[in-house]
Amino acid sequence: MFKVLRDWMQRYFSDEEAVVLAVLLVLAFAVVLTLGGMLAPVLAGMVLAFLMQGLVNALERLKVPTRLAVWLVFALFMGALAVFLLVLVPLLWHQLITLFNELPGMLGKWQSLLLLLPERYPHLVSDEQVLRAIESVRGEIGKFGQWALTFSLSSLPLLVNAMIYLVLVPILVFFFLKDRELIGRWVSGYLPRERTLLNRVGDEMNRQIANYIRGKGIEILICGIATYIAFITLGLNYAALLALLVGLSVVVPYVGAVVVTVPVTLIALFQWGWGDQFIYLMAVYAIIQALDGNVLVPLLFSEAVSLHPVAIICAVLLFGGLWGFWGIFFAIPLATLFKAVLDAWPRQDASVAPML
Repeated sequence: MFKVLRDWMQRYFSDEEAVVLAVLLVLAFAVVLTLGGMLAPVLAGMVLAFLMQGLVNALERLKVPTRLAVWLVFALFMGALAVFLLVLVPLLWHQLITLFNELPGMLGKWQSLLLLLPERYPHLVSDEQVLRAIESVRGEIGKFGQWALTFSLSSLPLLVNAMIYLVLVPILVFFFLKDRELIGRWVSGYLPRERTLLNRVGDEMNRQIANYIRGKGIEILICGIATYIAFITLGLNYAALLALLVGLSVVVPYVGAVVVTVPVTLIALFQWGWGDQFIYLMAVYAIIQALDGNVLVPLLFSEAVSLHPVAIICAVLLFGGLWGFWGIFFAIPLATLFKAVLDAWPRQDASVAPML
């Protein structure tokens, strides 16, 4: 047993850089896992800085001075944030409240259809089961609707946290953009001088994660805006709320598109029934999903490291369970990091390992 463990250690940890890299990965994982809640504004600022760094680089390639490029991109970010807070948030909140107020009526309309199930499938579903399920859903929706309508000073801590984010995150984004080289030199000063392996893995992951975050942000915007335009043109209720869900669904490959189709279909059925308008909407929605999967994703992520669908789903489940939305968002780049470390990890042939 000890010989097997010794041979394994000799094979994978005989290189000093490998040991340093392993220690850094364990420390980083421990910090995020234990202090992730407190460091959430910093992590959010880093994500947003990654999103905007590509635009800064593009302006620098056009001979725009770095400081001016940073200020221009930061001004664009603040303008987009103002539009989101003053226009989109009130619209989404209004549609969300309206939806939860109308959900009991929707359930009442569908109750007659659900009660047909026991007549058609008496061996599988009973009247009592259907009524019990309907009452349970009604109760939960009623509770949530009351909470939404009475949202006031009882949620003061949440409002305080939101205000902290609105102040700290823009400041952090600005300094991450402005002093990225200074911060990079400061971090490098604490690393070993000989760090070929660290540089190789770091460069690869900087490219992969940055490209993924920017690409995913662009994909969310394009899908959300295109879906909103299509839904509002066809006259679908709650167009902004559903478009937001469709945009965020691209964060989770394969699963997100399937899950978000359910509320889109149910709301369209409640509004129009099995009519021509419903068919037009679902056709347009299917076209948007097809263009996203077959045109937009290959265009945005052509340089991304390919991962097996099973690996992607496992990463989403693992990191989503650990860190919620951000874990889901970073599931693919974190899985890519794991793959890049495994590919770059130095190995010593066990057959030539020195005998002790």
